[in-house]
Amino acid sequence: MSGCQLTKCGKTVRSETMTFSAPDTKTQTILAAAWAGFSAYGFRKTSMDDIARAAGMSRPALYLHFKNKEAIFRALVESYYDEARRHVTAALAQEGPLSQRLAQAFAAHGGETMEAMMSSAHGMELFEATMNVAGDMIDRGESQLQGLYAEWLREQEAQGAVVLTADADAMGRLFCACLKGVKHTAQSYDDYRLGVATYAALCAQGLTPAG
Repeated sequence: MSGCQLTKCGKTVRSETMTFSAPDTKTQTILAAAWAGFSAYGFRKTSMDDIARAAGMSRPALYLHFKNKEAIFRALVESYYDEARRHVTAALAQEGPLSQRLAQAFAAHGGETMEAMMSSAHGMELFEATMNVAGDMIDRGESQLQGLYAEWLREQEAQGAVVLTADADAMGRLFCACLKGVKHTAQSYDDYRLGVATYAALCAQGLTPAG
């Protein structure tokens, strides 16, 4: 979808072109406008007025969709996990070497949102806001991704495509935990990408049947 422009203190910022899962185009526009503000000015300094202007609507109209910016932020987190599940599932289902499928799935786990957050000057604040405002959604979203990985591992094991050294559910949890570790220790987005690719290669090597 196209980005939105947000003007604050005489400065105009255009949002990155990102995909947001939403029930309608108006909600997608609001989410894009909110992300433009949050990434440019941080969660605390972005107001409902800022978001309404960027979305091209009045503040009362915005309140018909969301009661406050915390609700909008939660919708962004929900959108992130919807997109992550969709792209991780597609990556794991494709044809190709195990290393390639894992690399693409792990990259999709973070997705374009991870690049945008790590490229923002307010990235740390946004990560903190995610935990404070939508911690329950993170727990649920990560649990669902763990389930996707576990189901895929069981299917691959049944086909003889992988060898599991632990329970599939435990390995699904490990995938998510290690990817979270890469995110929290990366010094830049390029560093994060390298860490994800390295971890995918290690996993593929360990899962590949001998011979």
